[in-house]
Amino acid sequence: MMKYKGYVGKVEFDDEAGTFHGEVLDTRDVITCQGQSVAELKAAFRESIDDYLAFCKERGEEPNKPHLGQPSPVIGP
Repeated sequence: MMKYKGYVGKVEFDDEAGTFHGEVLDTRDVITCQGQSVAELKAAFRESIDDYLAFCKERGEEPNKPHLGQPSPVIGP
């Protein structure tokens, strides 16, 4: 698990590709990252969140906050 600015990410390793993949948990929006090393993955994780927050600010939208400790909302029928 990785944490940054209140967001939490899970990490998986793709042995065939030799790449770490990360995804931010408990948000409606999809925020991902990847890296060849742990250090590269951590930097990409922080950069992805910073980019997401900047994108939301640029569009005048409220960023999706993590639903820490709460189930994600159900969308649809």
